[in-house]
Amino acid sequence: MSDAHLIRATDRGLFVEAGNFYIDPWRPVDRAVVTHAHADHCTWGCERYLCSSEGEQVLRQRVQPDARVQTAGYGEPIDLNGVRITLHPAGHLLGSAQVCVEVAGRREVSSGDYKVEPDPTCTPFEPVRCDRFISESTFGLPIYRWPDSDAVAADMLAWWRGNQAAGRTSVMFGYALGKAQRVLNMMLEAAGGTDADLPGEIIGHGAVRRFVDVYAAAGKAMPTVLPSDDDTRKRVKGAGLVIAPPSVLGTPWLRRFAPYSTAFASGWMMVRGNRRRRGVDRGFVVSDHVDWHGMLDSIAATGCSSVGVTHGYVQQTVRFLHGQGVDAEVVPTHFEAEDAPDGKGG
Repeated sequence: MSDAHLIRATDRGLFVEAGNFYIDPWRPVDRAVVTHAHADHCTWGCERYLCSSEGEQVLRQRVQPDARVQTAGYGEPIDLNGVRITLHPAGHLLGSAQVCVEVAGRREVSSGDYKVEPDPTCTPFEPVRCDRFISESTFGLPIYRWPDSDAVAADMLAWWRGNQAAGRTSVMFGYALGKAQRVLNMMLEAAGGTDADLPGEIIGHGAVRRFVDVYAAAGKAMPTVLPSDDDTRKRVKGAGLVIAPPSVLGTPWLRRFAPYSTAFASGWMMVRGNRRRRGVDRGFVVSDHVDWHGMLDSIAATGCSSVGVTHGYVQQTVRFLHGQGVDAEVVPTHFEAEDAPDGKGG
């Protein structure tokens, strides 16, 4: 990796030496610029954080509530030790941002995680013109091309109604931050936009509900999501929807809702074998990451002269870009692809 790059990989995360700060560090540092609040992009214990204004409350849920958090609106310039920083929408989840750093006219952008598909729960992705673009490649293979989200939402509602007719509780697994809220919004809007339009009531695992509240406070359309107390479980069992992180599969918490049918919302469900490995009945292709074609289009839209590839199918993506005559290199990370098939769900 060239020493001329403004953003360099280190054993603590991406480092901008000119400004003495890190982007998405995975160890505590003095100054962290955070693209979004997923655990592989933000760490507890940093002295100071910078994030988007839209993402502040999400970040505070993931780090200490009294953390020193500076915020900036999308596109608002911040000077940090002589480096000009601007945050730009990434479309990944509420408050997610790309980080653009500029020194002496050179601009480099770290995408964090991003997607280009429409999603009312977060500000849409905006390509940023730059000299170098560091892109995630979680789904960096041509097989990954996302289906129409409206059709997927209709399919999820049909699955819920079918389970209801059979006397089964519908259990939907999705990552507690971002994915669960997007799925809830998709189903609400597809049903008609109000709680009364939905097939039944919804119970949320505590890890999901705390972020539903943050999204609702930010003005994002969310259905009513009830806590899992004894009375609510009895009322919802066999007819309602339970939304929870996949970690609850096989736990006593989940067994209280039996009989049930399980489903998983993830980009990994594009490959049928991943559903079997997850041990769920249904898979719905819903991803908060960019797909193959969206990644290539986004790279082209930046007008960059070089590309850094991180998180995911990095070697395959770099080889493809080289074949297209693009200057590209792997940007090492401490983490594998976020939400890999044996991880949280992409």
